[in-house]
This record gives sequence, C-alpha cells and structure tokens, in this order.
Amino acid sequence: MGSNYTTTGYLSEGAAIRELSRVVVFGTQNKDLKPWMITLLTVLSLAVVLVTIGLLAQFLSSGQKMEYYHGTFRISDLRVNSISGQKNIHQFKDLREMSENLVDEIFIDSVLNQYYIKNKVLSLTPEGDSIKADVIMAFQFPSTGQRTVREKKIHGILNQKIRNTRDVSSAQVNAISSSTGKLTVQACCGKRATPLIVNRIMSGNLAASGAWPWQASLQRSNIHQCGATLISNTWLVTAAHCFKTNSNPRYWTVSFGTTINPSLMKRDVKRIIVHERYRSPARVFDIAVVQFSPKVTFSDDIRRICLPKASESFQPNSTVYITGFGALYYGGESQNELREARVKIISNNVCKQPQVYGNDIKFGMFCAGYLEGIYDACRGDSGGPLVIQDLTDTWYLIGIVSWGYNCGQKNKPGVYTQVTYYRHWIASKTGV
Repeated sequence: MGSNYTTTGYLSEGAAIRELSRVVVFGTQNKDLKPWMITLLTVLSLAVVLVTIGLLAQFLSSGQKMEYYHGTFRISDLRVNSISGQKNIHQFKDLREMSENLVDEIFIDSVLNQYYIKNKVLSLTPEGDSIKADVIMAFQFPSTGQRTVREKKIHGILNQKIRNTRDVSSAQVNAISSSTGKLTVQACCGKRATPLIVNRIMSGNLAASGAWPWQASLQRSNIHQCGATLISNTWLVTAAHCFKTNSNPRYWTVSFGTTINPSLMKRDVKRIIVHERYRSPARVFDIAVVQFSPKVTFSDDIRRICLPKASESFQPNSTVYITGFGALYYGGESQNELREARVKIISNNVCKQPQVYGNDIKFGMFCAGYLEGIYDACRGDSGGPLVIQDLTDTWYLIGIVSWGYNCGQKNKPGVYTQVTYYRHWIASKTGV
C-alpha cells in the first residue's frame, strides 16, 4: 500500500539554506550581537537544516509499499465437534480474536516490532480435533533487504513463539505480493468491519456505516428503484421484476453506501441480464444480474458477499438478515438511509398453508419473516439481499427480496428468490 507524503511542516533543502542566509545576514546587521553569538546562531541554524533534511529523508524513505505474508498455524485439542449451535458461533468468534491477538503479541514483542503493522485472520477451518488458522500479516520494511530473508525471519519468530504457546503449533509463512495481500484482506467475500447490531427495517434502526458493505441501490434516472447485492467488483444480483418497465442500461446507475444521497460511490450500469424465463406478472425466475463500470475497489465500506454452493440448504427457523432503502409502511416512499432487520426462515410447509400463501409458493422461492408480521421488507427493498452468517463469521447471500402481500401483515411474510436454486445460472452469466 503506497503512501504519499507532503513536506508540510518541513523546510525543503533550498528553503532551509535561504532561511539560514537570512539569519546570518540578520546577525551581521545587528550591531548588538557579539561574534560568539553570531557563530552560535550559525551553528544552530546549520543543525536545524541538517536535522530537518535528515527527518525529511527518513520520513520519505518510510513510504515503502506494505509487505504481506501469509501464515498458517493450528489450534489443537478443541473438540469443536462436541459444541453445536450458538455456542459454536461464539467459539469461532473468540478463536478469531484470540488468533489475531496472539499474532499481535508475537511480533510486538520481537525484533520486528518496529516493522510490524497488523494482521487479519482470513479463515478458521476445522480439521479433526484442531482448527487451521489462515492469517495475513502486514509489515513495512525499509527498502533495503531481501524478502526471502524477511520471510525466514518472520517464520522463525512465529514458530519460536508458537512453540511456547499451549495448543498452538505448526506455523508456516509465505511471502505474497503487495497487491495480492492487500486485495486478499479487503476482498475476501462476506466479511464486515462493523459489529452486528440489528433490529428491523420497517419503523426500525438505521444501518451503521460499513455494516452491510455489499448493499447497493439501483436507480433509474437517479431515483432509487430497487436494492441489489454486490457479488464481485463489477457484478450485482437483484430481482428481475425491477426491470419489467425499463431494462435499458443507459437509464440506470448504481450507488453504494448507507445513504442514497450523498452516495459513497456511484457507477454506470453497463449491462442488465434478466432471467430468460422471467415473465411478468408471474413471480418465478425473479432474478437478474447487473454489470457496472468502472469496477469498484473493495474497502471496509464496499465489499462483495459470498455466494453459497448450489447444493447447500438452510434450515427453517435459522436467523437471517434483510437490508434495504424501502418504505417504512405499505404505500410509503423509499428512504434515504439504509435499514436492517433480523428475521427467521419459514419452512415451505408453513408458507404453503392456505392462510399464508398456499400454492403461490413455487419452485425457487422461500419465505422469511414472522407470521405475526411487523418485521418485513417493503416497497423499494425489492432485489435486495437476505443474508446468513456461518460459523466462521462469513456472510452468504441466500435470498433476493421478491414479493409479498403488503408489508409486515399477519400470515404474510416476505417471499424471496432462492439463490441456491439459481446458483448455476448466476455463474453462467457472471463467472462468479
């Protein structure tokens, strides 16, 4: 990661010499100053110049690109399989924090402490009765020296310290390119920088900045129409019915961030691909993908969601989350601020009951919300994400806001396009 530095607060070499000349001239013109005082002023001025030049040189030389190293180690004797449900989620979160703190302590208390910047645990993978931690470590070294030597040094320190840590072993380290390391940390899908604190969309809480970095707003003639979800640096997934009256990319733009105006970032829509078998007013095949240009740079505020495998399934009553800029009540207008809600997956057996939606629930659809109503998506949320969190604190897109009866009505939960059902279609159109 390159850095640009300015010389604000520092004198350039030429300016410093001119300043020194001015001081010396001033000294010779002031008849009250004795020769030894003039000499002292000259020496002090020269010292200031040399120190300034030295500090400036050091300041500028520190602007080297960040160096990234990929490390793995094992945390053993955990018996993770004996713990299930919510406890398991908390255990993985604790292990992630513990692993990052461990790496911090190792390098802060080492000869590389002045070069160590930070680390990020990318994944925790169960393997038998142990867990493999994958971590990216960032350092900023001076320009001299070889990366292979530094890699061995980092590996040696990590191994030496880890051997003295209970239940942690087998450290490996590999140098990776600066751009790869930076993008690996920023672009790993389904990661968020903001803690999860969620209430509801309708009449509910605003989303914190960076809380849902994959959320996008699709706008026609700069007016919000639908939500969408970022799945790569150039592709979004949304609902087909968003384009039933106009699918010409020239009229559409996409914005990112937790407010529509001002937006964090805006892009032009390049291509809109509606599912070939979608026919309004039918609600099946309610999916589309949108390509925009230029591509976005991933950050804490803009990041892609993970897509599940086509074979994955998600159990009824699982906790899921919806976000959007939609209306707060049926018939209302879209909102400028992003809102969020926590809901539950409802089984098809329940959702197909006559008092709910009966035979209107077709293939590639599922319900989420509460039969008692209140928490729900609404007009303007269409096309937006319904996401779930796995045990490694990674988020997956499992549903697309599709349709429902009014907003938050009893026995009328939200109906979502099932992403796993269309997973191969998404891949065929986007390569994601």
